[in-house]
Amino acid sequence: MRDFITRARYGMKAACTVLALLGLVVTGMTPVAAAPPSKNTDLVGNDVSWPQCGKTLPTGQAFAIVGVTGGLANNTNPCLAEQLAWAARSTGGTVQPKVALYVNTANPGHEGTWWPASNIYPDVEVPNPYGECRAPAGEPEGPVDLPCSYMYGYAKAYDDATIRGVTDPGTYFWWLDVETDNSWQTGADDSTALNRATLEGMVNYFKSITAGGKDAEGKAAGVGIYSTSYQWGTIAGTVPSSSPLTGLPSWLAGAKTLRGAKSNCSLPGLTPGSPVTVTQYVSAGLDYDYSCKG
Repeated sequence: MRDFITRARYGMKAACTVLALLGLVVTGMTPVAAAPPSKNTDLVGNDVSWPQCGKTLPTGQAFAIVGVTGGLANNTNPCLAEQLAWAARSTGGTVQPKVALYVNTANPGHEGTWWPASNIYPDVEVPNPYGECRAPAGEPEGPVDLPCSYMYGYAKAYDDATIRGVTDPGTYFWWLDVETDNSWQTGADDSTALNRATLEGMVNYFKSITAGGKDAEGKAAGVGIYSTSYQWGTIAGTVPSSSPLTGLPSWLAGAKTLRGAKSNCSLPGLTPGSPVTVTQYVSAGLDYDYSCKG
């Protein structure tokens, strides 16, 4: 599958470093020289995934967000179990769940190793708001259209929740990592609509399993979007009010410092009506996260 991804050091955030070097204040990230002071009174969290496998992770984080996938939308973080155990030791004290999850997203079309041929996955028919995903006679894959793009997203979310080693997936808050480093449809008039359909398929699946779900502390499960305004606009374009993407919580990348992360809480969310609930900054090679609501 050509879900190529070039991030080697900062996991889900590598693309943002390049944007920062271009001077895009809100849409880039550049590691600063030192980690936050150990006596910092702000309760911050960390997010980790496969790039941190085998490395010493921070301690005393207020909350943690762990990558379920391993850099691509169709694989697994090899250190997921160990990192979930680390995340469970988060101290709490914010409105964020102590442990949340994130997953990579993509729409590779026929360039991937798998593309849907119908509305059936894995063995049940999935309600599809865009109609029928249907492979032409004699073909193993459906067209790269709205129905099949939706099914691709639904299937990836299903896999994330059921085959990657997550116990009780309906009790977690799931973040969709939406970055230009992954494979997306580009260049055509309907490219952003196709990409949105994939993300909508993921959102609808995660909504279906998290509705009414809560973690051990009683904090609600759900789904939100991680990205930058630039990357989100490039991939998903303008989100209509009727889309299930509308109003989802936003986790915004783009800050270089904790102060910048706090300031970014006042930025617009990624979709109409979207509250910014988490912001991120990178320090000394680690990703730190600030809870906008305390």
